[in-house]
Amino acid sequence: MLTFEQLLETWDGETAVVHRDPESGAWIFVCLHSTRLGPAGGGTRMKVYDTPAEALQDAMRLSGAMTRKLAVAGLPFGGGKAVIAVAEIPSGEERRALLLRYADLVASLGGSYRTSSDMNTGEADMDVIGERTEFVFGRSVEAGGSGSPAPPTATGVYHGIRASLSHVYGSDDLDGRSVVVQGAGGVGSPLAEQLASAGATVFVADIDPGRAETLAARVGGAAVPADRVLDTDCDVFAPCAVGGVLSVATVPRLRCRIVAGSANNQLAEPEAADLLQGRGILYAPDYVINAGGAIAIVGLEQLGWGRSELDTALAQIGDTLRQIYERADAEGISTAAAADALAEQRLKVG
Repeated sequence: MLTFEQLLETWDGETAVVHRDPESGAWIFVCLHSTRLGPAGGGTRMKVYDTPAEALQDAMRLSGAMTRKLAVAGLPFGGGKAVIAVAEIPSGEERRALLLRYADLVASLGGSYRTSSDMNTGEADMDVIGERTEFVFGRSVEAGGSGSPAPPTATGVYHGIRASLSHVYGSDDLDGRSVVVQGAGGVGSPLAEQLASAGATVFVADIDPGRAETLAARVGGAAVPADRVLDTDCDVFAPCAVGGVLSVATVPRLRCRIVAGSANNQLAEPEAADLLQGRGILYAPDYVINAGGAIAIVGLEQLGWGRSELDTALAQIGDTLRQIYERADAEGISTAAAADALAEQRLKVG
């Protein structure tokens, strides 16, 4: 693993805040990748890492993805991300105290970074952070926020899957199609429900077999073992759990025509995108298809949208993916490269 110094020397972002929380021993990293289009926006991830450097690297990578996500979505924000690296996930008063100290750090940045929820944080945590700083999205409705970004993220992925089906099969009809949803959590669960309601056969995998079986039963589908998810025959594989699932080692195992899910940083290495293209598997770039949560919290809390405007914006995720697919076909490049080109184009235009 690289050192802090080596990571910072090779990063293309603007600002990295490195903070050691003496009370808990946690490391806090806030990475502002870009403020070209506005304040840096991105979630707060709380996670156990092997080393602090690994956590900093995660924050850097995720913040860059947020820059591209928000640019492609046409939102007036740059990309950022915060990671709280802990020895174990705290609860109760210990968690609250840590979040309040973190909120003070966010407040000290003067609005250059605006946060929301991410892995292992939710709207209740955003309510706590909101006690100390106004620069927070995704608080509970009772606290004046728009609530969890997970349901709109799922809706955006649903529209993205339909656009992907249309590109591959000539129709976006889900009736008779099969989808493997990896992850039965906040996004995977509502996504599975929407897919099943539209007629798809849904398979569910999760590191918690009981959770997978419960969701599968609820949507009339079937659970598959977590270690067999890549080997399951399906039309669509929807990774909605951890990132890094697509690598040069795992892509050859896929038995699908489409990869379209909500997980961040799905490509473990850039070469995986070319390998997917070579196998004829359509990949929906993660930061495009999973933008629904960011679109929702910014639209509802910052731009004054109503529900109809949000619904329209979420449906446009499918339109954006169609544009990316057409560009990839026309230029003979991977869909990941086509998405990056679109993001760079929008960043230049401002």
